[in-house]
Amino acid sequence: MRTVPTDRVQAAEDWFLHHGLTYFVPEQRAHVRQALKPRRIVPLLLVVVLVATGAGGALAWFADQLTLGSATLATLLLLAAAWYALTQLHAAPIVTWALARTFGSLRTLLPMTTRALPMLLIFITFLFINTEVWQVASNLGVGVLWLTVLLFVGLGVAFLLVRLPEEVDRTDDDITDRLLLDACRGTPLEEASRELVEDPDVDPAAHGEVTGYERWNLVLVLMIVQSVQVLLLTLSVFAFLMVFGSLIMTEPVMVSWLGHKAQHLPGLYGASVELTQVATFLASFSGLYLTVSTVTDENYRDQFFGGVMREMERAVGFRAVYLAVRAQK
Repeated sequence: MRTVPTDRVQAAEDWFLHHGLTYFVPEQRAHVRQALKPRRIVPLLLVVVLVATGAGGALAWFADQLTLGSATLATLLLLAAAWYALTQLHAAPIVTWALARTFGSLRTLLPMTTRALPMLLIFITFLFINTEVWQVASNLGVGVLWLTVLLFVGLGVAFLLVRLPEEVDRTDDDITDRLLLDACRGTPLEEASRELVEDPDVDPAAHGEVTGYERWNLVLVLMIVQSVQVLLLTLSVFAFLMVFGSLIMTEPVMVSWLGHKAQHLPGLYGASVELTQVATFLASFSGLYLTVSTVTDENYRDQFFGGVMREMERAVGFRAVYLAVRAQK
């Protein structure tokens, strides 16, 4: 059995960390397991719930809106979970790489927009010029509207958590020698990959299946990339509705539909509180629609996931060679 230099393994683990694959490193996985133990999570959760409940209750009492307290509680719990993941679960490198990967390919946003938005805008436009939608959305309190947005976000995240693992599983179904060599080209394991492929007694592809924390690392990368892309398109829908509404929703129409004059926002021509509420409601709904469509529709999947899925294949191939190298130590 060959002796594998330790610096080669260390260089490979550094490569993982610089490519948002934190949980591919054994030491990092061990830290995460410790951070997820109940004795670490439960006390912190109790403190967060108490603080969030107090803050939400105070805000609800001050604004005289019970739902605003619930919205504040839910938001603070989500922020606390995000903080714990970034600091204690070592998710910061994962998020940083995924965001850099997404914003580094903003040039693809226009093709995505031209494919994803036209039919959606037609559908949303017909909803936008609907009296009932305006009556419902414009009468929502701030707390109810925010809870509605959180509901759409929660449904979208739940859908991604169910479907994205299937996308990840496809990357390790067929690992070939060519994939291993391509994955390691220009990396610290380029030479090792050639040695392993040429060695008849070693089968690095046997290490190809990705499970556990490593699998969820890839899922998290896909989720962040997808969420940012959907968010950008959702903001585009919101901007369109605000501009479109400020042009066509005249005062007589608003009075006829709502039964009262609109509360205009100072300094913004044609914009009103009611318009902002309707645009927010429909934009968040369109975000949920885009989230589902980009995973279930083959054309959207290629557009949204094509580049990042190639990165996933590279990660899986590099990991297989890395594990084969570690097995030789």
